[in-house]
Amino acid sequence: MKFIICGAGQVGFNIARYLAGESADVTVVDQSPELIQKITDLLDVNGVVGFASHPDVLERAGAQDADMLIAVTYADEVNMVACQVGHSLFEVPTKIARIRNQSYLNPLWSDLFSASNLPIDVIISPEVEVSRAIERRLMIPGAFDAINLAGGKVTLVGVHVREETPIISTPLRQLTDLFPDLHIYLVTIRRGDNVIAPGGDDELQPGDDVYFMCETAHLERAMLSFGYAEKEARRLVLIGGGNIGLELARSIEERHSYVQLKVIEYDKVRAERVAQTLRRSVVIHGDALEQDILAEANVGTAETVITVTNDDEVNILAALLAKKQGCARAITLINSTSYAQLLPGLGVDTVVSPRAITVSTILQHVRRGRIRAAHSLADGVGEVIEAEVLETSGLAGSRIREAGLPDGVVIGALVRNGAFVVPRGGTVIQAGDLVVLFAKPGAVKKVERLFSVKLEFF
Repeated sequence: MKFIICGAGQVGFNIARYLAGESADVTVVDQSPELIQKITDLLDVNGVVGFASHPDVLERAGAQDADMLIAVTYADEVNMVACQVGHSLFEVPTKIARIRNQSYLNPLWSDLFSASNLPIDVIISPEVEVSRAIERRLMIPGAFDAINLAGGKVTLVGVHVREETPIISTPLRQLTDLFPDLHIYLVTIRRGDNVIAPGGDDELQPGDDVYFMCETAHLERAMLSFGYAEKEARRLVLIGGGNIGLELARSIEERHSYVQLKVIEYDKVRAERVAQTLRRSVVIHGDALEQDILAEANVGTAETVITVTNDDEVNILAALLAKKQGCARAITLINSTSYAQLLPGLGVDTVVSPRAITVSTILQHVRRGRIRAAHSLADGVGEVIEAEVLETSGLAGSRIREAGLPDGVVIGALVRNGAFVVPRGGTVIQAGDLVVLFAKPGAVKKVERLFSVKLEFF
């Protein structure tokens, strides 16, 4: 496939990195010569300097034979016009645009992005996606990552392994004996800089980050097996009333009526707007780095503090101050990749990356074959993919242990006729099954082919 990526910022760079790593034909467009020079030096991609919405620039980028245009510049209007030009002049089949201003996304104007107006196939709103990601983590206390899969029947969860985790130093093959009725499957272990595909003889160690899949109905028991017995938070303090903070606060009010929410916002005008928008929440105008403001919000008795300002340093410091005052858990939004790996050691429980979430959302629409969804895990660990098994696939009729899966691929769950199936070595995969699997970055293209042709292709 041939891709044109408009915008060479963090999101554009990381989408290009993923696609270039799979030997895709990628051209990146940006008005900054410095960013284009950087991305072409580091990645095997083509670069074009110019305004992404200009027809001549898109023509130089090869829009006339592009399969997909992904517009992720900093300006919503440039993204929208780039998609319009790609459609009207070059007939690009698929257009994806990042739209941040919520006014464009108001349901009142839902016809704006129809084929007869602005022909954009997929709208990505970082504020909405990040809000949903934080909300999922709130609903599963102890998880640093959580993704709903297979229509909600399967949940992927990332947890930190602690000294008090009950199953440390236990061979993983014994988990079935310890929890015979628990539908859970470990798909990957991150230990330091290494990503491990777990085998029966592997044992968890304190400090590991583990991703597992489980039947959603068994989620509470699964978290207990890792030593996380916390209940869903009912007292929250949200620091930052910007677009992400306001979207999250609205969602909490609408979906979780039992939650007591307090919002701290530094800007007075913005605080007044947030207070006028929310119905039940308490809005406090002040600096979240001041002890008196945190005390006014009763952060010491809150179960969770969520820091989502536009400043990484403020988010980190406010989270640490809240924890010092007695708050049980901290969820922190971080844009810079430099900070992300330092925070767990400082006491921040969960780090949320808007860049990673946006990239993951876009990649869901890039995958081919009978792949229904793809979710990129943090720090390039790999992807979790949902795919339907075709009759023509070599997987159909094979036992998992004999299926000849590519290296770096682990099947974590099957859904058959709407029912969850625990994948064991002897489980026979049937045509029509929905397979949920983990794939290391180098194996993703093989997975795409696996679900469209027979294994002899390899």
